[in-house]
Amino acid sequence: MPSHSTLSRADARRLVLGAQGFARQSERMAPGAEPLRSARSLTSCIGALGLLQIDSVNVFERSHYLPLFARRGPYDRTVLDRATVDAGARHVEYWAHEAAFIPRAMLPLFRWKMDALRARDHEAGRTPFVEDRAPLMRELLAVLAANGPMAASEIEHESNVRHGPWWGWSDVKRSLEFLFRWGDVVSAGRRGFERVYALPDHVLPPGYLDAAPERADGIRSLVEHAVRASGVGTVADLADYFRLRTDDTKRALLDLQSAGSVVPVAVEGWSQPAWMHVDARIPRRISASAILSPFDPVVWFRPRAERLWDFRYRIEIYTPAPKRVYGYYVLPVLQDEHIVGRVDLKSDRQRRALLVRAAWREPDAPFDADRLAETLRMAARWQGLDTIEVSDHGTAAAELAAAVTRVERRAG
Repeated sequence: MPSHSTLSRADARRLVLGAQGFARQSERMAPGAEPLRSARSLTSCIGALGLLQIDSVNVFERSHYLPLFARRGPYDRTVLDRATVDAGARHVEYWAHEAAFIPRAMLPLFRWKMDALRARDHEAGRTPFVEDRAPLMRELLAVLAANGPMAASEIEHESNVRHGPWWGWSDVKRSLEFLFRWGDVVSAGRRGFERVYALPDHVLPPGYLDAAPERADGIRSLVEHAVRASGVGTVADLADYFRLRTDDTKRALLDLQSAGSVVPVAVEGWSQPAWMHVDARIPRRISASAILSPFDPVVWFRPRAERLWDFRYRIEIYTPAPKRVYGYYVLPVLQDEHIVGRVDLKSDRQRRALLVRAAWREPDAPFDADRLAETLRMAARWQGLDTIEVSDHGTAAAELAAAVTRVERRAG
């Protein structure tokens, strides 16, 4: 595609969804399809995205499981666990967007960020905790050196008492998190949902982080990955993908343009110029039916979701119940190239029921209640749930409840 070309919003939506892995999603979403058990398929999807954001909320399903379900359909979650949270996993954690699983090969690209965070946290007077707990941090490094990978709760220390803010973290946990930010310790999987910490040489080849690229080169590699994974985006959109500074992102884009890797484009209705990769291709159509995590790259940068779909989306978990508009854990509904609605979901594991506590359709969107009911039925089975219960709350509740009844009747 030549530089300075113009994309319609429809083309931009298809480009984004194709880059995000939805162009061939329907092949895996047939009713009755066996759960995917191919580690290669799942890890290739993570590699294309670059990361899976982690979040502790488990009201429906933890967020890092959901992007792969949206793109690949039902899959064996133990396969993803082996690739992410088990000891010796092929992926590690870092602050790549928020806390996220990333392919191990990408970790050196963040070495410059580790160094920058260390310098910032050690500025005189900026972080008193770091100054006061320096002896504790040295002690924790010695404990890990002696004992190998450990979770914070496994470390016996007088300071390992939960208190105060920071989710009630102990001084030991907070100290480990600072060491994790700086790359002095790295993740070695999780036990339950608790991060396990290790010295780099416990889980990485010797000197792995020391051979990292220079700051500008690391940022340029991250920006190019963001362009490929995003399909098309403004400087702000692309900077947000790996939480980079916009000035660094713009500089990297100009370098990549000079190298012939990216091209600037204009998108219909966008006030800011955008960028796409020279290898990007716009799918002729997107045939998708998915529910998206609030932390899915398609919607995690809310201004971009508004520009692409006129979809105003805010997570309301931390909003007091009387002030919530749509619900507690609300997931956007993707059908083909449109975001057509949102559903507030909860997995009631005791009663083996998927609860749809609210269902909403977007104004003027081509909402298909039967397709959503099929997607929810697939999600329920994937979660090991037997039934779907739809409340009467929301503009799409009645038609979705009727559609769920039809789908369950057809399924027998």
